[in-house]
Amino acid sequence: MSFLDKHIEDLKSAGVYRTLPVNEGPCEAVIKLDGREVINLTSNNYLGFANHPRLVAAAKKAIDTYGVGAGAVRTIVGNMDIHERLDDVIARFKREEAALVFQSGFACNAGVIQAITDKDDLIISDALNHASIIDGVRLSKAARAVYQHNDMADLERILKTKRDQYNHVLIITDGVFSMDGDIANLPDIVRLAKQYDALTYVDDAHGSGVLGESGRGTVDHFHLHGQVDVIVGTLSKAIGVVGGYVAGSKTMRDWLLHRGRPLLFSTAMMPAAAAAIIEAFEMLSTTTAHTDKLWENARYFQGRLKTLGFDLGVTQTPITPIIIGDETKTMAFSKRLLEHGVFVSGIVFPTVPAGKARIRCMVSALHARAHLDKAIAVIETTAKDMNLI
Repeated sequence: MSFLDKHIEDLKSAGVYRTLPVNEGPCEAVIKLDGREVINLTSNNYLGFANHPRLVAAAKKAIDTYGVGAGAVRTIVGNMDIHERLDDVIARFKREEAALVFQSGFACNAGVIQAITDKDDLIISDALNHASIIDGVRLSKAARAVYQHNDMADLERILKTKRDQYNHVLIITDGVFSMDGDIANLPDIVRLAKQYDALTYVDDAHGSGVLGESGRGTVDHFHLHGQVDVIVGTLSKAIGVVGGYVAGSKTMRDWLLHRGRPLLFSTAMMPAAAAAIIEAFEMLSTTTAHTDKLWENARYFQGRLKTLGFDLGVTQTPITPIIIGDETKTMAFSKRLLEHGVFVSGIVFPTVPAGKARIRCMVSALHARAHLDKAIAVIETTAKDMNLI
């Protein structure tokens, strides 16, 4: 494996080599990172559920009842009543016929896309879709095409020229795009799908728990219930635990129980995680306080940064990219911020296109105004010192 040494040296020469930070406690607004306290502006813990007392208590109770592991895949003996309950809770919350929980959001895309498409089908995917969608598409036998990001004219061009060559056509998009924070043009995607007899698939990893009524997601945000065929989401971001889900028809759920490979060949979700997730959805179903606080913090933080002259790109959500462009400067900026007590990850190629490097700030409902004010002050001072603004 010595050939990898050169690749590692190339990363170091480019200034983008990194070592993993080590968080020594729960994922909170302030964390202990490598021995020192810093403001956490880099997690996906949107609502602060990852260490919420109600979720912790639910998980502990489930361990006493079920133990720590499911013991098998769901199709053998790993399908516990708590897993069935969780599927039902998610389906009701998403206002869909049925839902099915996978071990992760990545596993959903790896398992669902290949299960519902075949060699005579076509998958049309947004150019900025998440890596898990890209990998899921690669696992399918279907032909594939890519439309320019959120460009409905380009999507229609592909549909016009290719639709009659295939049995089924599946249009796949992120609900919220994780690196830029913009929202898919779902109403027009659904309109085009109906016009050209295509299926729709939305990966709502960053929309679940954030957009829509009490965080019901992008489909709810656009009032498109019953008009999107496949809705995928994660349970590890706003929900704060682990896992992913697919929501849609009962027929689709039944088929995935027979052909969803991650379900067939990987042990089911830990029961403690399932219990904590059920509690999270119960909390979201009874109050909007968590999503309200998230959006309040996001609007304040983004407004202050825009006033200072930072380029936040096209974000429409709490995802807050500060576009730097140069990859070496971006990583140096991230490092300097950490030295001054603010942890924000640098995002560089291949996660984003070359020349589009940024730090990505992730505000949560956990942050107090004092946390945000301190972080903004550090970001401003550091950026000025580095001639970034």
